[in-house]
Amino acid sequence: MNTPEFDMMGFGEVLLRLTPSGRGRILGAEHFEREIGGAELNVAAGLAMLGLRTAMITSLPDSPIGQFARNRIRFTGVSDDWVYFDQSAEARLGLYFYEHGESPRKPMVIYDRKGSTFSKFLIKNLDPSPIGRARLLHLTGITLGLGTEMRAQALHLVRAFHEAGGIVSFDVNYRAALWSESDARECLKEILPLTNFLFVSEETARRLPERTGDLQSIQQSFAKEFGCKVVATTRRTVESPTRHSWDSLVYDAKTDQFHSEEPYRSIEVVDRIGSGDAFVAGALYGLLAGNGAADAVSYGNALAAIKCTLHGDMVLSNRREILSVIRQHQAFGQGDEMSR
Repeated sequence: MNTPEFDMMGFGEVLLRLTPSGRGRILGAEHFEREIGGAELNVAAGLAMLGLRTAMITSLPDSPIGQFARNRIRFTGVSDDWVYFDQSAEARLGLYFYEHGESPRKPMVIYDRKGSTFSKFLIKNLDPSPIGRARLLHLTGITLGLGTEMRAQALHLVRAFHEAGGIVSFDVNYRAALWSESDARECLKEILPLTNFLFVSEETARRLPERTGDLQSIQQSFAKEFGCKVVATTRRTVESPTRHSWDSLVYDAKTDQFHSEEPYRSIEVVDRIGSGDAFVAGALYGLLAGNGAADAVSYGNALAAIKCTLHGDMVLSNRREILSVIRQHQAFGQGDEMSR
C-alpha cells in the first residue's frame, strides 16, 4: 500500500438537524436552528480539528441545502473530494429533529431520512477510487442499518479497504429504529473479522453479540474471536439531561492491557448529540498520531467531555484546547478560571 494522502475516510450519511430555538419543544416550536451532522462526519470533523487529514465518502442533493451541507463539511477541514451530488428531481438530504431534555423530561430524536439521496448512493460509481487513499476507513452500524443494498455496498467497501492493507474502524452504534437485532447480529459476524479498531458500548455488546461476564472479558472476547486490535467502550452516567459523567475503557490486544482514567464528573451538558462520535475521534487520534491506547483514552474522554458543552453535532475544538483539558483533568487540582 502506497503512502496514503489522508489519515482517515468516513463513509456514511450527512444529515440536516433541526432543533427548536431556546431549548423549546418540537410540538410548539415556530423557529428551528439548523445544524449538519452524521456519525461518520462527526468523527472526521473531530480528527480534522485535531490536525489530521480526513475525507468523507457520501452523497448530497444538488440543491442549496446540499451546498449548505458541503460548506459545513469544508468548514471543519474535511475534504469533499468524494462528496457526490445527486441531480435528480427526487434528491433530498436526510433530516432529523432533536429536542433537548430537562429533568425529568428526556431528550428526543425524530428521524425523517427515508428515501434520502445517500440511501440510494452507489459505491461502484466512485471515481477515483478511495481504496488506498487513506490509512483508515471508519463507518458505523447506522450506515449498515440503512437497508440491505447499502449494507452490501458498505461491506464491499470495507473488504476492499481491508484487503488493500488499510485499517478499518467500526462503531457498532446500534439504532433499533433502523434495523432489527437479528439483522444487526448477522451483519456483525461479517464486519467484525475485518475490524481493527472496534467501538462498542457495554449494553450493545451484551445485547447484540450476546456477551456475558465483566466488561474486560467481553472486550477480550472480541479480540480473541475476531482479531480486533483495539476494543473501546464508553461509560456515560446520566445524572440528569444537563449533567453527565463520562469515562471509558480501552483494551489493547497487542499488549493485553486495559487503559482507563479518572472519569470526567458532572459535565455541564449543553448538547449531548455527537459526544460518542467525539470520543471516537479523540481515540482514533491517540491511536493514529499519539502513543496508542493510553492516549486513546485521554484524547477520547477529553473530546467527548468538551463536545457535551457545545451546540451541534460536531466538536469544534483544537489540539491546544484538548491538551489543556487533559492536563487539568490529570492534575486533579484547581485549574484556571478562564483561558486568556
